[in-house]
Parts: sequence; C-alpha cells; structure tokens
Amino acid sequence: MKLQQLIDRCTPLEVHGPTGIELTAIEIDSRRIRKGAGFIAMRGTQVDGHNYIAKALELGAAAVFCETLPKELQEGVTYVRYDDTEDVAGALATCFFGDPTSRMKLVGVTGTNGKTTIATTLYNAMRQMGRKCGLCSTVCNYIDGKAYPTECTTPDVITLNRLLGTMADEGCEYAFMEVSSHAVAQKRIGGLNFAGGLFTNLTRDHLDYHKTFENYRDAKKAFFDGLPKDAFAVTNADDKNGMIMVQNTKASVKTYSVRSAADFKAKILEEGFDGMNLEMDGREVFVRFVGRFNVQNLLAVYGALRMLGVSQEEALVTLSLMKPVNGRFETISSPKGVTAIVDYAHTPDALENVLTTINEVISQRKEGEVWTVCGAGGNRDKGKRPLMAQEAVKQSQRVIITSDNPRDEEPEDIIRDMMAGVSEDDRQKVLTITDRREAIRTACMMARKGDVILVAGKGHEDYQIVKGVKHHFDDHEVIREAFGLPANANE
Repeated sequence: MKLQQLIDRCTPLEVHGPTGIELTAIEIDSRRIRKGAGFIAMRGTQVDGHNYIAKALELGAAAVFCETLPKELQEGVTYVRYDDTEDVAGALATCFFGDPTSRMKLVGVTGTNGKTTIATTLYNAMRQMGRKCGLCSTVCNYIDGKAYPTECTTPDVITLNRLLGTMADEGCEYAFMEVSSHAVAQKRIGGLNFAGGLFTNLTRDHLDYHKTFENYRDAKKAFFDGLPKDAFAVTNADDKNGMIMVQNTKASVKTYSVRSAADFKAKILEEGFDGMNLEMDGREVFVRFVGRFNVQNLLAVYGALRMLGVSQEEALVTLSLMKPVNGRFETISSPKGVTAIVDYAHTPDALENVLTTINEVISQRKEGEVWTVCGAGGNRDKGKRPLMAQEAVKQSQRVIITSDNPRDEEPEDIIRDMMAGVSEDDRQKVLTITDRREAIRTACMMARKGDVILVAGKGHEDYQIVKGVKHHFDDHEVIREAFGLPANANE
C-alpha cells in the first residue's frame, strides 16, 4: 500500500520524506519489521516504542509513525508525526488491511464473564446455518473452521486487523469477537466498524490494570459509546450495569432477561448436568448448556441472531444443536458415579454462578456433595483472592485451595492471600495443596458416588506458568487420569 493512502486516512501533524513509497507491511513491534515496512512507535503501558525506532530502521523500516521525531532523521526514510500514535494506530491498521469491517458484519461481546461462550456460540450457530464467518476469542481464533492460535482475549491492533482482513478476503459474512476492557482502554479496536455489541455482566476483575471498578466499567461502556447509529446493542437487563452501558450509545438498544420484562426472555423449566429445558421467547427448547448464567449467555446469542436477521424458528433450532465451549462447564463422569466439572471461572462472581448451578442440580436429585478445587492467578488483582475463597467455602462441602498460574509469585503466597478470606470455623473443610495435579487427584480420590467436583480457574488452558516458565498442564487430562478414563475420552 502507498504511504500516501495512510496519510490521507489519518492526517498527520507533519511529514518528512517522500509519501509515494510502497509499504510492504505495518507493525507496532520493532522485532517484526522487515524491509519496506512501516513502524508505528506507541507509548505503551510497559515500553515506549520510540525507544525502538533505531532498531526498526536497522531492520529495514521505510516509514516511521511517531509522536516525537528522532534528533537525526535518516535519509531515505519517511517520518510521519501524530499527536497520539495509539489513537491513530487502529485507523492506520484498518486502512492498510483493506478496511475489513466494511466488507462484513462485526459483532463484539464485552463484559466480565460469558464473552467466550457467547462469541463462540454465535460463530458455531452461524456456521451451522451455512454462513461463512470468523471468530476472535480467548480460546482460539477461527476463519470458517480453520484455527489460528491466540495469546490474549483481544489481539494487538495489527494482529487483529490482519486477522479480520483475512476473514474478509476469504469471504466471511460475519465476524464475532470478544472485546476486553484492556482492548478498549488501549484503543486496539480503533478504526473498526461494529454492526453490533453485546453486554454480558460486570463484576470485579482486572483492577490490577484499571485500578478502580469505575475505570473498569467506563472502559466497557466506551465500547457501546462508540457504536454507530446503524448498529445494535443487546444488553443484560438483569445486571445493574446493563442499562448504564447503553445510556449514551447511538445504537439501537435491545434487552434480555431471565427475571424481568425485556425484549428477549427465557426461564428454566427443567435442568440436569446434561442440559436444560427452556422457555425462550415463548417457545420451548432443549439446550445442552447448564445454569442460569448460561441462560443469559444463550439469550445474548439469541438476541444477536435475531438482530442479524435470523428468524425465531431457525435461531431456536440452531441453539438446540449447540454444545458448551471448551472449558466452560464441561462435565466428565467417573465409572463410580462422580461428576467433575471443568470451568474457567476465575472471578468471585463466575465462581458463584457455577457453584449455584451445581447446587441447584444436586438439590433436585437429592444426592451428593460439592467439592471445589480452585486457586488464583499470580501477578493479577490480589483483592479478589479472599473473595474467591469465601465463595468456594460458602457453596461447597469441601474445598481444596491450590495453584492456578502463579506466574512470578510464590504459590504459597497466593494461597495465603486466599485463605485470609476463610473464617476459623470454615477452615476445617478446607485443604491447601500447592501442587494443582495433586489437588485434583485428591478430590477425585476422596469424592463419593453422587458428588460433584468443580475444578475452576483454568478451563480451556492447557498450561501453567510457574516462575515465568510455561509448562503443559490440562485439568481435563488430570481428571481423566484420576478417574481411570482414556486420555482423550469424548465426554
């Protein structure tokens, strides 16, 4: 692409050098620069890209987009100066990759919990209906069935636009993506045109980054503030922040609820660990998902499908065919009648939702106790650690506090933080086992017929990060081994 085309899209403060040059690529990471590429120097949260301009030029950068010009301008290189490169990076990337969201409908999903389930189920539902589409999620990115590994909920602005560009180039009609609060705050979604946005819920998370709950909430709200007039916004009326999210949006607002009047409603008629009978939008449907929180997730999916023009009949039939997402309330049954549930729940609210569902099913069948195996991630919001332990103890008969991803922290320190939330009276039903594999094995060995073991926190993840080193670790594999099941048993 000609540099002039990018300059026409985003008018700079000043330009030094020729603008008719052809750029071979555009990058924000100097390590990825190849000959003829453009380098965007951004002042990030960890490092300042301006410190890597020399490295980018050394690797062959033909143009530099920056806020502060270097003291010496290298001959043959074009320097383009902006007031805020983070602010224009999205628009530059979108332009370079052919404005992908003008060629397909992009729907974003934001909130604390449920993003992966909703975005992935939307993707699977549309493909089930024969539509060509793409997915950008925490678990994996997909383009019409082909997997592309992912490292974070919302990729950096270049990776994201490259992915969306490939989706559009391959003829995708729709794309569904999780929109994290980090992505909004860091303007990674800048320049994208959303056809719709979905709000799940808002509870405490990522305060290590946002510092206050209000900042976290406002980052989520900014996504809806930015939706265009011809877009739709589907929000959770059961969440106290649901209407706050959409109070300033230009988009057409629709609501969903399991408790009050809304555009899209549902209620549970019957539930077990294999699924639920629901009344949704006045029709009865069986789904293979479990729990009130999943009813809300499915309502968000249903609302989006309807807003995208899918009929009630086709939407409900398709939802009845959907399966839970990897690591989200996945059940594994042992030969002796113990049920293990693997779930990504890593916030107090998510843990409460999953445990409430488990207890509701157990109360219906009048058999079994609840075991919870959980930890908390290192180098993350420490304030939620005691709250998670409190929630686990409140809704479980036995609790094992263990490691999650300790990262650079000592696992014992994290466990100590969690145990601070457990009262002296409740400590008798809590074990602390630092080794996660041993913690899971212990629960599987001690549980009796009818008991349910919740292994929470990691879900789809197949690794642990200890002392900064990534090791293979999969909760599913450990459970199956402890139950004496084949490693790849198809549950």
